[in-house]
Amino acid sequence: MFPNRVVLFFVLFFSLNSFLTAQNADFVRNSLLQKSRQATKYFREQDFEKSLLLSREVLKKALLINDSVLIAASYNTIGSNYNEFSEFDKSIEYYKKALFYANKTTNDSLKFKVNNNLGNLYCFEKGQYELGIKHYKKAIFHSQNISNHTYTLLTSLNLTWAYFDKSNFEEGLLFLNYCNANFKEYGSDALSVVYQMVNGIYSSHIGDYKKARVFFEKAILLGYKYNELNDVSYAHNEFSKMLFRMGNYKEAYIHLNKFNEIKDKIYNEDKLFKASIAGLNLELDEYKRELTKIELIKEAQNQNLRKSKIIVILFVIVLFVLLMLIFTLIRNNSFKRKVNRELTIANNDLLLAKEKAEEASQMKSQFVSTISHELRTPLYGVIGITNMLIDEYKDLSKSQHLSSLKFSARYLLSLVNDILQINKIEENRVVLESMTFNIYDEIEMIIRSLSFLSQNNKNKVELLVDPKIPEYVIGDKLRFSQIIMNLVSNALKFTKNGIISIHVVLEKKEGKINHIGFKIKDTGVGIAAVDQDKIFDKFVQVGRNDTDYQGTGLGLSIVKRLLHLFGSEITLESAIGQGTIFSFSIPFESDLDKTNDLINNIRVDLSTSQIFKVLVVEDNRINQLVTKKIMEKNLYKCCVVDDGYEALKILETEIFDIILMDINMPLLNGFETTRLIRNKNISTPIIALTAFDKEEISEEAISAGMNDIIIKPFDQSKLFKAMSTLIYDAKNVG
Repeated sequence: MFPNRVVLFFVLFFSLNSFLTAQNADFVRNSLLQKSRQATKYFREQDFEKSLLLSREVLKKALLINDSVLIAASYNTIGSNYNEFSEFDKSIEYYKKALFYANKTTNDSLKFKVNNNLGNLYCFEKGQYELGIKHYKKAIFHSQNISNHTYTLLTSLNLTWAYFDKSNFEEGLLFLNYCNANFKEYGSDALSVVYQMVNGIYSSHIGDYKKARVFFEKAILLGYKYNELNDVSYAHNEFSKMLFRMGNYKEAYIHLNKFNEIKDKIYNEDKLFKASIAGLNLELDEYKRELTKIELIKEAQNQNLRKSKIIVILFVIVLFVLLMLIFTLIRNNSFKRKVNRELTIANNDLLLAKEKAEEASQMKSQFVSTISHELRTPLYGVIGITNMLIDEYKDLSKSQHLSSLKFSARYLLSLVNDILQINKIEENRVVLESMTFNIYDEIEMIIRSLSFLSQNNKNKVELLVDPKIPEYVIGDKLRFSQIIMNLVSNALKFTKNGIISIHVVLEKKEGKINHIGFKIKDTGVGIAAVDQDKIFDKFVQVGRNDTDYQGTGLGLSIVKRLLHLFGSEITLESAIGQGTIFSFSIPFESDLDKTNDLINNIRVDLSTSQIFKVLVVEDNRINQLVTKKIMEKNLYKCCVVDDGYEALKILETEIFDIILMDINMPLLNGFETTRLIRNKNISTPIIALTAFDKEEISEEAISAGMNDIIIKPFDQSKLFKAMSTLIYDAKNVG
């Protein structure tokens, strides 16, 4: 019995010892977490000495227990302190160490904070905007992983400020619009100062000084109210800049003086001296540790390739089948010759019919192409001049007649695009692409674009999206948008004083494939049962009378054919006077790795306020006026010539940053002009600005030496993005 008791005693002893060790480890970690939070609190109170001393203590113990979360948090706090001392290189060093350890964890909140801090430092202290914006976008990605909309809003405000700081107001406005749309729901007292300030910066930029003053004064008031001294100092500074531009030097001096007073208050010399002593001690600790050892990732590659017996067997089988076929062909050759004689007359007739059919198809394609080109050219002028009138004469921007003109022009452009789209689908020239996008944002943008039609018929649009649907999906965003656009616009046309509901639900998930169901319901006139089988045919319009304005009847036909490309079918439920419901399901892929790659590969326009020279080669006088106005409005220096010969002549004496080339010109067309330019060894980027369909001219455009193709009427943001990219690439190569 004695030996058994001894064994039992030791088992109990070691079990109890292990339990006590685990309990002690948890106690130590919880204690360190509390101290780490206290160090952060000291930093926010500008007590830098205490913050550094406590962070140093936590870091030592965290390294001993190898806790990556605590190590990263400590380095992040230390980096923040050095940032406040204006020792930016040291701050970056500690932030990078924090990011190294944070990336070892699954803590997206910690990764967000470090990336956001690096973004602030690179953008506003080092002036390295490209690197800073990259970290901001990583921060947004991590905030979305944990669905923290306040974090997303915070970084979006920082991105807005960064773009404004570089005078890139076009990109900054995109993020400002997001902040304005979401601040009420996800904003906080701490963010309100910066939120009001960036709105003030933008209002000042567009010349609305009265509105800007309201924003700045509100920012300053909120800053003092919530004791956000650092942010309120920047608000005083930005307000001072605006007042100086206005010529109000006295008030500008008052706010600049306020800025300096607050900074002096925050950065008390004695406080900073004590903190620097603590920082030196911390750096000594860093040198004592052997933290220079980096774990090397060994990539094991298997260099032994196994020979596949299946491939050899398949090759033998295919060879055998080919031999059998040759043997069969030889045996049946005599029989075929006899049959061929009998079918010669029939084949000749079929060939003749085939030639006529191909000729008719080619004529149809040429007709569609010619008509679309001839319509797009004047439409470009109509839309462009309408926008010019709205921009230059603000009183006309609310004119119903001008809005109707703009709507009609865009409607006609949509009609041309619909005819081209149905023609491409019938000729099997549409191939689905893979892009990452947000379903909610895409549908919301479509609803906003149709607001004119919605208001015209006094309709209300409701959008309900299942929260289980992934935030980002992968699929053909353009074709998906065309489907939703056609169905929603169709519902708005045939509904008056009603409700259009869009329901999106996750039906099932198979691995990375999400089967997402869509239902578009309206309370409109409805469709009779007898007409429901034919509404998806081309040019079919049901229930149209002389007072209706319902289009050409191509929308639903395009929807059905596009859904067929997605491998889906559309169903219809409707009755006269009871509205209509269209339903369908589309499989979309969701992949966080692909989404992350997309975010990291986003090209950000970091162009300065440099004015670039643009040569516009265009024979149409109205289009010359529109294109020149668009270029000059966006700070490009523009030179316009009427034909290719004039372009060649001016290029002998002047240098341009980019050339916008029309295709269909008299004397010398755009392709011939481009070839002659390239023969002169002129490498200036050339964009084809044309009303032809892109697929029809892309091969010849590339062979001629053109760099890109933009179709008129064009999306201005798309054109300027292409121009910026080509100019940037050309200057870097040069």
